Amino acid sequence: MNQIEGIIFDLDGTLLDSMEIWNTVGNDYLISLGIEPRENLAEVFKEMSLKQSAEYYQMVYGMDKTTEEIISGINGVIEAFYIERVQLKHGVKEFLETLSEQDVKMCIATATDRYLVEAALMRLGVRDYFQKILTCNEVGYGKDSSVIFEKALEILGTSKERTLVFEDALHAVKTAKQAGFQVVGVYDLSEPEQEEVKKLSDMYVLSFQDIHL
Repeated sequence: MNQIEGIIFDLDGTLLDSMEIWNTVGNDYLISLGIEPRENLAEVFKEMSLKQSAEYYQMVYGMDKTTEEIISGINGVIEAFYIERVQLKHGVKEFLETLSEQDVKMCIATATDRYLVEAALMRLGVRDYFQKILTCNEVGYGKDSSVIFEKALEILGTSKERTLVFEDALHAVKTAKQAGFQVVGVYDLSEPEQEEVKKLSDMYVLSFQDIHL
């Protein structure tokens, strides 16, 4: 790899050990409203932003709530987890400190809403490592589109050739690769297609403790 100037980090399943909450929240939200889920919503929502997920609820389940009300309801189910319990993956804080010492510019590109991201990162003592947090809701696209990665690159002000994208989910790895980024695939138990992630990634790691850039 070229000398690295910038890194765009995914959050859930990459920096945070948080995918357990996302694997259940789609169904849990419906159940909290007395609605029986018809399918595994974790799989349905995998590539969607929260806004897209809310629109799916409206279309498929006939909800008369606004997208804003649905997003607020979903966040209500998960916010205690982010604010009080979620933890960094092993080795993340030390890795971020090393990057900071090397003057590598960093930002986050995530489908999770900003207030939850900010709360978790502040509690965990790593917020100041990142120049910017970009969310799919704010940019208007999920990670089935490269828009969030391109906007992050613009904010970092680094060249694409010297900027890495860290992702755990196959669909996001594919999007970043198709957009011309070098990708570091990060193992997370929630992604069943690990061999495909490994095959597509320029580097694949089981733990941040194993990374040497």
